[in-house]
Amino acid sequence: MFQDIAIEELMAAYNNKEITLIDVRSPSEYKDSTIPGSMNIPLFNDEERAEVGTIYKQESSDKAKERGLEIFSAKLPQFIKTFSAIEGPKAVFCWRGGMRSRTAATVLDLMGIRAKRLQGGFRTYRQWIVKQLGEMDFTPQAYVLHGNTGTGKTLILNELAKQGYPVLDLEGLAGHRGSIFGEIGLEPNNQKMFESLLFHDLDKLNASPYILMEAESKRVGKVVLPDFVTQKKQQGLHIFIDMPVSERVNHILEDYLPWEHREECLEAFKRIKRRIHTPIAGRIEEDLESGNYHSAVRLLLEHYYDPRYEFHENNYDENQRINLQVQNSSEAIVKIKEIIKKRQPAHTVL
Repeated sequence: MFQDIAIEELMAAYNNKEITLIDVRSPSEYKDSTIPGSMNIPLFNDEERAEVGTIYKQESSDKAKERGLEIFSAKLPQFIKTFSAIEGPKAVFCWRGGMRSRTAATVLDLMGIRAKRLQGGFRTYRQWIVKQLGEMDFTPQAYVLHGNTGTGKTLILNELAKQGYPVLDLEGLAGHRGSIFGEIGLEPNNQKMFESLLFHDLDKLNASPYILMEAESKRVGKVVLPDFVTQKKQQGLHIFIDMPVSERVNHILEDYLPWEHREECLEAFKRIKRRIHTPIAGRIEEDLESGNYHSAVRLLLEHYYDPRYEFHENNYDENQRINLQVQNSSEAIVKIKEIIKKRQPAHTVL
């Protein structure tokens, strides 16, 4: 008979990379939110899940179970084959630790494949995440990167992360760049998935004496930051990066690839068009429609984003900020590393 595993024990094994997690819910449930790093081996696809649910509501739970077993039986050989290929300890979960994960674990056990079942399912994991974030004592000092749109702050953070520096990439976790155009070419995460990813990153970073992060607002795309993350940002050392407009335009073009997302760019621009002086707004729209993206981006920076940034950058005390004048992101990375080395000589790279 299979065994249940409590969320605390599962997370300890998960953190030590000692167990493979398998989400047996439908593909749409898995896409909406799951335990980061888990595999999706669904008992039912979305249509089958809807069918079983309808039978449950309109007829009875017994009829729904019968239909569910009928559907699953046809998939059983492939289901077993897929699980057999996964090496090492395994744990399955569904939404509440109910019929789907119980069926999966029972069938696997009968075939000699050991797989534990998460007690309480994904719902218990979600409750655990909310509790952990609510009680977290996050101690590292924050080095917060500021700069006009297109400065390449995410590019800089990603490069520093590759070099071993402790980085909290909030935009990466949110699946959104934080602006009106920020969703273009990306798959934004909802609040549940964001909080799961955020907790696991914070948990890993909490042993560091410092972190690097971008100066995000309280909301990044569709998600809202926990108060303690916002407070950590406010209390940090703020590094303001000043970079030529031409370099920033190139960053934006390389990042957004507007020629591959023309309609999305036009649709996003319509949401801010009325906030820009009418003749300039007309020129930007014409440039976007004709594919003159270099001109469109430069006009957006000069007449929309830069004036807004100048208002916000005055919110920080001079004793809490460092100004960097650089020509490109490579120079910015070198100077940021010098700042950290001076302030964290024993812990420059973890």
